Amino acid sequence: MAILGIDFGTSNTAAGVMAAGRPHLITVEPGRKTLPTSVFFDYDRKVTTYGSVANAALIDGREGRFMRALKSVLGTPLMREKRQIAYERLTLIEVVARFLRMIRERAEAETGQTFNVALSGRPVRFHSTDAARNAQAEVDLREAYMVAGYKDVSFMFEPEAAALASGPLAKGELGLIVDIGGGTSDFSVFSREGDATRIIASHGVRVGGTDFDRAISVAKVMPLLGRGAEVRNAIGEGRHVAPNAIFNDLATWQKIPFVYTADNRRMAADFAKLGIDPTLFRRLKTVLEMELGHDIAFAVEAGKIRLNQPDLLEAGVDLRVIEAGLWTRLTQAAMDDVLATHAAQIKACAGETLEMAAVSPNKISKIVFVGGSSLLKAVEDVMVAIFPHATLERAEAFTAVADGLAIAASRDLPLRADRRI
Repeated sequence: MAILGIDFGTSNTAAGVMAAGRPHLITVEPGRKTLPTSVFFDYDRKVTTYGSVANAALIDGREGRFMRALKSVLGTPLMREKRQIAYERLTLIEVVARFLRMIRERAEAETGQTFNVALSGRPVRFHSTDAARNAQAEVDLREAYMVAGYKDVSFMFEPEAAALASGPLAKGELGLIVDIGGGTSDFSVFSREGDATRIIASHGVRVGGTDFDRAISVAKVMPLLGRGAEVRNAIGEGRHVAPNAIFNDLATWQKIPFVYTADNRRMAADFAKLGIDPTLFRRLKTVLEMELGHDIAFAVEAGKIRLNQPDLLEAGVDLRVIEAGLWTRLTQAAMDDVLATHAAQIKACAGETLEMAAVSPNKISKIVFVGGSSLLKAVEDVMVAIFPHATLERAEAFTAVADGLAIAASRDLPLRADRRI
């Protein structure tokens, strides 16, 4: 029975199988082994596109509905609400199902095999503090696989999959997977005994790359649209600060599709008239009328990535899509400050993972970075501070989970803590 390993990520997705004794990643887009977890419903053509094609449709300004970071909504009531999405009424479970069906179809087209069963990666915790919502998230994802036409699906913690695919580890040494994805941060302490990988402890927290983007956007971009600015009262004297909700939603990937309401547009138009600095709210009005929320989010993400280049201490967020010549300055020091709370959460979770494993930091000889956000300087700095003597491995940061899922699927034995495989 052929089992397809699927790393369904908040920001990017990959899939793999074993071939000739090695993990083989599916070409999910021409020339690429990963694709953005993006969906675009094209109003005019009445078609649904995925990945880079979906991103391009948004950037090109096509009329439609763009969605990203749907994994972050798993476990919430939003997943089961029927709503009008472009030319159809769908639940978000159905949207995720279409994405997963597309992955299966591309895998079958490439391999000539039929994949009725999937081994899906999942974070250790979809939601950090809500056990019921965490459990519901797996229920939602399982249902999406069933709607997509899979007959069965099992789940494996993503950092445990990455441990299977990591490089050599000497006998008696311990490694730590640091998997910082788009929506979650996961850790696994592991060892090797011959060809077997032993998972000693796994732990996770709901914070990831999309949270980094949100924090940067709220702090550095949203003030240019009126966040924190004062508005005159419509009746009588006095002033009040513009409510934060609209700005917080505009800065949150998964909430952006739902901010373009008539009420929000009316509010922005009123603020453009009553604002102490009307220029700020005119920009907000433009963003809502032209539906530019995702353009801003991509610009913030691009600025974050640029600033992560070695020895670069300053970059900018390009906001010219809103207004000619509009940029916001972003320095490494400022980004470190904005991300300090998230970095502290990641540090705490890594420490808790060690406590669960009953090992001290000096017992970890190798750190394996997995997920695009694990490569951020803020994350590396935290890990180096905790594990100053550990070697760092980054070679397969974007595909290690998919590689590990392919290996585990071939053995049909998903890992669990303190198990050998």
